[in-house]
Amino acid sequence: MDIKELNIRSNIEQDKKLTNKYVYFEKLLDELKKREMPSEIVNLINQNIDEINSFSGSNKDLQKQIRKSQSNILKLIEKELKLVPKNLYRTRWMVIGMTVFGVPLGMAFGASLDNMAFLGIGIPIGMVIGMAIGAGMDKKAFEEGRQIDLEIKH
Repeated sequence: MDIKELNIRSNIEQDKKLTNKYVYFEKLLDELKKREMPSEIVNLINQNIDEINSFSGSNKDLQKQIRKSQSNILKLIEKELKLVPKNLYRTRWMVIGMTVFGVPLGMAFGASLDNMAFLGIGIPIGMVIGMAIGAGMDKKAFEEGRQIDLEIKH
């Protein structure tokens, strides 16, 4: 079974944001078409495409629908096929690094120097640690062939 095509809409050229989201969604579908996938996953992807193709609301609501469908598809392929977009782990671990590593490091600096103004020093350190961990995970996904040639845009 093949992944369906998005219907070409004539009224989106005026809205640059919508056009960008539409083109990005088409790129995601093109990347997925290059991969072998089980038919039940293709069916779920096609359901999301059908929702967009049959959508008849305003352009702003169409943007929301595209974002929702894109998110659903990315979650599905990550969970079921272990496929991830470029820099997914780096972005995810940057936030984790700031909160899990950065804040405690900042607290330690502040407590040891008896000045809690040093709390902010730990956050960029944690961010760098998290980005390094995430970059390593992204590299591993690339080497295993689990990375699709597309970077997440919301």
